[in-house]
Amino acid sequence: MFPETLMEGEAAMPVQLDPSQQSNVQRLAEPSQLLKTAIVHLINYQDDAELATRAVPELTKLLVDEDPIVVNKAAMIVNQLTRKDASRRVLMQSPAMMGAVVRAMTMAVDMETVHCAASVLHSLSHQKEGLLAIFKSGGIPALVCMLSSPVESVLFYAITTLHNMLLHQEGAKMAVRLADGLQRMVPLLKKSNPKFLAITTDCLQLLSYGNQESKLIILANGAPESLVFITRNYNYEKLLWTTSRVLKVLSVCPSNKPAIVEAGGMQALGQHLTCSSQRLIQNCLWTLRNLSDAATKQDGLDGLLQILVTQLGSDDVNVLTCATGILSNLTCNNSRNKTLVTQYGGVEALIHAVLRAGEKEDVAEPAVCALRHLTSRHQDSELAQNAVRLHYGIPAVVKLLGQPHYWPVVKAAVGLIRNLALCPANQTPLREASAIPRLVNLLLKAHQDTQRHASSAQQTYQDGVRMEEIVEGCTGALHILARDPMNRGEIANMQTIPLFVQLLYSYVENVKRVSAGVLCELALDKPSAELIDAEGASAPLMELLHSNNEGIATYAAAVLFRISEDKNSDYRKRVSVELTHSLLKHDPAAWEMAHTAVPLEHTYLADELNGSYLPYDYTDFPLDRLPLDPVPHETYIPDMTYDPRQAYPEPL
Repeated sequence: MFPETLMEGEAAMPVQLDPSQQSNVQRLAEPSQLLKTAIVHLINYQDDAELATRAVPELTKLLVDEDPIVVNKAAMIVNQLTRKDASRRVLMQSPAMMGAVVRAMTMAVDMETVHCAASVLHSLSHQKEGLLAIFKSGGIPALVCMLSSPVESVLFYAITTLHNMLLHQEGAKMAVRLADGLQRMVPLLKKSNPKFLAITTDCLQLLSYGNQESKLIILANGAPESLVFITRNYNYEKLLWTTSRVLKVLSVCPSNKPAIVEAGGMQALGQHLTCSSQRLIQNCLWTLRNLSDAATKQDGLDGLLQILVTQLGSDDVNVLTCATGILSNLTCNNSRNKTLVTQYGGVEALIHAVLRAGEKEDVAEPAVCALRHLTSRHQDSELAQNAVRLHYGIPAVVKLLGQPHYWPVVKAAVGLIRNLALCPANQTPLREASAIPRLVNLLLKAHQDTQRHASSAQQTYQDGVRMEEIVEGCTGALHILARDPMNRGEIANMQTIPLFVQLLYSYVENVKRVSAGVLCELALDKPSAELIDAEGASAPLMELLHSNNEGIATYAAAVLFRISEDKNSDYRKRVSVELTHSLLKHDPAAWEMAHTAVPLEHTYLADELNGSYLPYDYTDFPLDRLPLDPVPHETYIPDMTYDPRQAYPEPL
């Protein structure tokens, strides 16, 4: 087992009686050899520690010597000592030595000394005790200065050591910020080494996460353009991942957001949505979602829109949440994007997303908002309105009006139903899906809430939605649905006319307009016209004739004419005189419209950016109104670290 203990010429005794089986001694041979090796290592470790302990005081003096040659030789020896664990621990336990190394790195004029000192700090930074020693010795400001070094190996040592400090040393982030580390790091994004860039971008992410001042410094130094350039032109996955993490943090900053978009960030991020790295895809999607409300006027997003429509078929709720949110914002007030998404099959895909979303409002709300945008104000809006019906979307949308549901989802669904009702072919399916009673119930509930708080100056909000918006939306949808005779009868039979008359007194101008509009439609039926008159609508309608809003005045005039048809001649004459001497005397077209009971052309509701979504529990899910930062640092991947000694094989 220990053949070296035998005397010269002495043979080892045989220990194996059966050649087919190992003896006990043979079975113990390997463990014994391992034990022997461990003992040798322990002896060597002790020797290394004792040697370093004796050498450190003298080396410390030499490192602060006035002769640069002496300092250089001392730095080289200290660097050699860091190659072994025992001597490394002795070095980091000596504050004087740590201070001397930092001083040598900053004061030396020859690059070899700087190189050796930076290498020492890099080696020590891989252990927690070493990180603390560097921090206490003032190593961070010195390392930040090294970020301007013309020597590539020094630059690598500095950025890697700082990265380790940022990851694991408490207080390091603030120290780097105070040393103007961000101002030194951003220019490094112009370098071309992918591994170096990966570490640099991760440092930027660590420094900017949760710190608005850092984000503004990064912006002031031109980082968005460089980060977008990296995203567009590199294919090293770890670099793309770390870069996307920085962009995700910056994308919630109101100042950085437009800068990233203007630099082409939407297009650059979009090109990675079909790659094989799921973590990169996720980061790109969340970043795109955060940026999308600032990109509604961007051109060149055709490919991105097509990919997003495809991703609506994903079973991953995070992908669905992002894809629907991005599409919702990019189709807001952008007729070209609306047309493209419609042509790419976006209506069908969004309906399927709504059906699969169930109770997940983070998917349902943006999906319904996107459908609302697609069904209005672009050349294929009528095609989209029909597509919702043809792909069995109407029952699913109407179902969203039921309680309990998230109010932003309800608001979006009400707006979508109004748009759908503009298509005559959708009127019957909407009625059969019970859209009218659901809208009336919502209207009553929202109106009661507003009345309950009418005495206070505060508006009534639920889940961030004003109840006045629900009142306006439901009344507007019922207004369009009332174009159909059968729908008109159903609305009137639900005892809604007294409420509509009451809404004529609303302090919200849009509520007055839609209320007068729905009464204008209902008044086409004689029983309803009589009921409108019986509810005392004439007085508020006469008042509304003088409104500066032409739509309100015209609807009011039309209702007055319709309810006065069966009145005596004196009453009709008085109404006519009132109309003639008010707004309509200067507008023959509006006079004729009211007189002949031609309904006004119904305008679409304005698109809205979806800024009411709750933040993603990651926690970076704002579209525009809730700018929370993304996750704290994810587990770092060891193989992304870069050892300059591998790239620079010259002796250290």
